Amino acid sequence: MRSIAAAFVLLALATPASAAVASSSPSGFVIEAEAELAAAPETVWRDLRRIERWWNSAHTYSGDASRLRLDARAGGCWCERWGDGQSVEHGRVVLVMEQEGVRTLRVIGAFGPLQEMGATGVLTFTVAAHASGAKLAMSYRVSGDAALGFDRIAPLVDSVLMEQFGRLSRYSVAGSTD
Repeated sequence: MRSIAAAFVLLALATPASAAVASSSPSGFVIEAEAELAAAPETVWRDLRRIERWWNSAHTYSGDASRLRLDARAGGCWCERWGDGQSVEHGRVVLVMEQEGVRTLRVIGAFGPLQEMGATGVLTFTVAAHASGAKLAMSYRVSGDAALGFDRIAPLVDSVLMEQFGRLSRYSVAGSTD
């Protein structure tokens, strides 16, 4: 019984305080999420950059998240490599910065099917100190050809990104994505 109660407390501590498709139109959308985590900001920042430990393998090209790497420096690659020379660049790091205690990681990348659609996506994570530990925020801004109906795609992308955001949050709090 106590382990069930502990699991609910852990889930509450690692669940986004807010998450939503903040705006959408045929030519783009914005997804935003925020969570307060019972983990040190340094831990959350470290874990964010260890993407292979918390990203769901089901949302990779190779089927194995351990093949992901995030080189957290300007020009660095969020890449996946597998098999006989196969690879994909999910995104390119354009900003790694700390200012007034807030750390920011920004990646330009159109994830999954958005890449083939010629969309432009900007994914930004921030990690800051908070009374309970760390405040983690994420935004993903996507734009492209209005004929592709991005407003219809936004809920699907939101579902995938929010799953990953939750996995990162749980990993930073408990060392596991479960």
